[in-house]
Amino acid sequence: MSAASNALENHILNGTLRGYASPYSPPLAANIKLALFSGPASDVLAALEAGQVNSDSTANWGHYEINNASYTRTQIIFGTDTTTGSISNTANCTFPTASANYNNAAGSGSTVTCIAIIDEGRTSDGSTLAPNEVMYYGLLSNSKEILNGDTFQVATGNLTISLA
Repeated sequence: MSAASNALENHILNGTLRGYASPYSPPLAANIKLALFSGPASDVLAALEAGQVNSDSTANWGHYEINNASYTRTQIIFGTDTTTGSISNTANCTFPTASANYNNAAGSGSTVTCIAIIDEGRTSDGSTLAPNEVMYYGLLSNSKEILNGDTFQVATGNLTISLA
């Protein structure tokens, strides 16, 4: 995973190249969550890049996020500092067991195609990300169908984010 949302890219560029004219306040670790999405990958990725969450339309990433079957975004932990330009999760990220087949507002079905790391803990004050802001997103290397009784998990070290 190496795609950053437009909002995060703007914060990084402004913060590092404009003398921190628009400072970026990193989220608390407890507010960094992994979210799951189903639908045509190209549509989901375009919606995640745009970062829109205000309406129920195909341009809205919320339209593609799983929204049933005991699904909830789950905290993902990146507990080790990096010196290599990439960082990986340092603990399993296990979602609740599905109480029904996964689906979303788009009716895309139970196959998870994309994931995103979301900062869901802050309010928008002009210098920080808005709540539920996409930070990083990407396509799963292997889509996974989640049916009633299944559990989605990202094992330790299996999610790597690189800035290249």
